[in-house]
Amino acid sequence: MSPTRALRRRPLRGAAALAGAAAFALAVTACSTSTASSNGTGSGTNYVGGTGEISTVEPGHRVAAPELSGKSVDGAPLSLADHKGKVVVLNIWGSWCPPCRAEAPHLAKVAKETGSQGVQFLGINTRDLQTAQAKAFEKEFAIPFPSFYDPSGDLVLRFPKGSVNPQAIPSTLIIDRQGKIAVRALKELSADELHEVLDPVIAEK
Repeated sequence: MSPTRALRRRPLRGAAALAGAAAFALAVTACSTSTASSNGTGSGTNYVGGTGEISTVEPGHRVAAPELSGKSVDGAPLSLADHKGKVVVLNIWGSWCPPCRAEAPHLAKVAKETGSQGVQFLGINTRDLQTAQAKAFEKEFAIPFPSFYDPSGDLVLRFPKGSVNPQAIPSTLIIDRQGKIAVRALKELSADELHEVLDPVIAEK
């Protein structure tokens, strides 16, 4: 199979697809590059919206997620490696980001629904200069999973080029049981959209 056929773009359910598509290169040997429009920046905020695209990668063309370790928003040690063998949903968010607030209840819901299926949700909180804002966010939305505290975005920059856009917040990655990136979403997700891309990864052997 040619590298460019390794990626499958999923149309967003219930909405017309945005014109074009984002550059997406998860590996040097398996990449696809195209252009896309952005949904812009929120008035009075620092966030840059994603392209509204969800991209998936077939198992044979996935690239490994980087090692992530550090402190959680609550100050506890946190490591991606602790969840080896699980499907990991990794959400990049900030308390200052309106789309992050919009999707938070959906993430919390799906995290509770899939925990018994070997799925671990994690977050990367970025650009919150103090943990107080992030803690308030987690409390407000009853977030049931921990997040790395990454105010400067260092952890985000560890990901392979093209696997996540540091300017697209929120972004969500789904990492398969082999520790490889299977899905990238550069948009806020509904519970249905998340299930649509997560359930097939859970079902993989």
